Amino acid sequence: MSSVADPANMAEAQAMVEFGLRFMARQDMAGAPPGELGELLLGLERTDAIGAAVRGSAMAAFDAQDGSVTYGQRTMRAWAVHTSRVTRGQAAEHIAVQGLAENHRPLHAALAEGGALNKSVALQLAKWTVKIPDECRDDAEEFLVKAARAGADLRTLAAMCAEILACTAPPDPDGRDPDLDRALSLETTMDGAGVLRGDLTAECASMVRAVLDALSAPQPGESRTQRQRYHDGLAEAMRRLLASDLLPKRAGQPVKALAHIHFTELLKLDRDSAFQDQWIQDYRAQWAAQRAAASVSTGDGGAWLEGDAARRVACDAMIVPVVTADIELGAIEDLITACVQYDRIRAQAAAQPGDADTHDSDPGSTAQVLGMLERQILAAVLQVVSGPGGIASFLRRNLLGKGLNGPSLPLDVGQTDDIPVHLRRLVALRDQTCRHPGGCDQPAARCEPHHVVHRADGGHTSLQGLQDWCHWHHHVLLHELGWKLTVYPDGTSQVTSPDGKTIQSHSPPPRPG
Repeated sequence: MSSVADPANMAEAQAMVEFGLRFMARQDMAGAPPGELGELLLGLERTDAIGAAVRGSAMAAFDAQDGSVTYGQRTMRAWAVHTSRVTRGQAAEHIAVQGLAENHRPLHAALAEGGALNKSVALQLAKWTVKIPDECRDDAEEFLVKAARAGADLRTLAAMCAEILACTAPPDPDGRDPDLDRALSLETTMDGAGVLRGDLTAECASMVRAVLDALSAPQPGESRTQRQRYHDGLAEAMRRLLASDLLPKRAGQPVKALAHIHFTELLKLDRDSAFQDQWIQDYRAQWAAQRAAASVSTGDGGAWLEGDAARRVACDAMIVPVVTADIELGAIEDLITACVQYDRIRAQAAAQPGDADTHDSDPGSTAQVLGMLERQILAAVLQVVSGPGGIASFLRRNLLGKGLNGPSLPLDVGQTDDIPVHLRRLVALRDQTCRHPGGCDQPAARCEPHHVVHRADGGHTSLQGLQDWCHWHHHVLLHELGWKLTVYPDGTSQVTSPDGKTIQSHSPPPRPG
């Protein structure tokens, strides 16, 4: 085996690692014999273990120096998700690896050896040994590492760990409440399906099992699997609970159903076509996009519904129409051009009286040109007029059914101390999460509208002048730490730290055609 010189620094060492991995990535794996491939895979497990040890040490040192705050993020988890761009699940694993370096030094040292333990076993052992008293944990983990080196499998290690725990941490009625380990999470997939994960207490688990067993009994000729029957049993339990009227009221507030309508669609509607199948079909792709985005991040806490599910909710819901539109700079330029041309032709006609009357029969006469320009200008103006007396409000009142035909509300209420409820709702609907340019997954429900231009400097309480920011990014990052927010006309923004570090947002990607 050829010798390799030690790298001069960490950057050079990382470059060497990446060079070797890229070399292997270019190889034709299909032509390699099984023995060589097997050794490669085992070697990659060792590399993964050593890499995890390096990551844990680096993250622990980075966190100790408040490194995440220098990037405008409150926690290491937020930094991992929004700065290194990993998924929330991967960020959780990175934080667990950091915990190995900080609280489980024998397991971390074994990872760094690249052979005694792999990453997954080390993380599993840490979940077990964390319950061992601090004064005994290092010795217990050293014992478990030695057993792993001797060939003990995970089942054997689990038995050893349980025995150590029983000997070192007998039940203490005045000690830590075991119920503190309980947790439950409900996530969604791109198509809106749910993924339920949890750690249930013994009492809760027994009650859940009893309910599911009672409601998932197989029927004659049953073709469902047990897992499918458990799912259907859970759905039936939820239906019965909702129908029982046993749930507490949500502060007397009904469900809010937001009906999204694009302005161009309003222009094309007639009185009887507001909710026909084609209109719904046109928006299905947009709802699918919203559901997919909510599956990997947080939002305003709502569900994007369509079809029968939307109809059922709308029966008893407070329906709020939301008319959206896209500002096209090209259309505004056309409007300005038409106005300038109209004014020029009218001025020429005024300077030469009689021409317009003399040539009225000519298709290209001044009067006909001015009439054509007036129609173009009127059509363009209709696109931008809003407010209670605007064209959007008129179309909704006259074309759409009950629940969607109320008066429009202003999007700019000037310089006010209070932010109206409808503006708060629209800001949350637009932003979905905290608008910190570096990324933040605090949902809109936990955020507060922030004036982009401070009210003392003339900032308006308007949809354009407000952004949702979470408490930490708003009050700590901007006001206490002194970061400056800059918002650009295209909707992008940036924050700049007192020492000059800049974090920029990205322009929204184009919608698929």
